[in-house]
Amino acid sequence: MSGNPLSSSSTAVYAPPTDCIVVTTPYVPGYRVAKVVGTTFGLIVRSRGLGRNIVAGLRSLGGGEIKEYTQLLEQVRHEALERLTAHAKSLGANAVLSVGFDTSEMSDIMTEVLAYGTAVVVEPDAAPAQPVSLR
Repeated sequence: MSGNPLSSSSTAVYAPPTDCIVVTTPYVPGYRVAKVVGTTFGLIVRSRGLGRNIVAGLRSLGGGEIKEYTQLLEQVRHEALERLTAHAKSLGANAVLSVGFDTSEMSDIMTEVLAYGTAVVVEPDAAPAQPVSLR
């Protein structure tokens, strides 16, 4: 899995998984669903930490983006996707369709991020693509 961020000037840039197809759509172009494995998820609960809360609180006085929280949520969402992918693969899937996120606060100091989707086995579709028309 791609747990490490790619190098960037000031912020981490996370690479998508390469060993499992993960999409927000209910299909993957060029593939057909051979088997629906079931629901899969990746869950993480993370505390912001006292230091980040103090810095973010001071930044919030001036308004604008609170970069400490933005970076934390980006990292946590990526970790939730990694866990979702690992769970799907442990079920025998090679793709996850209809991926979504849910986020909530716990105890005013913790953030819960859930990545969820449908674990499936996909195979390349040899059938030629059909034109789509909207009527």
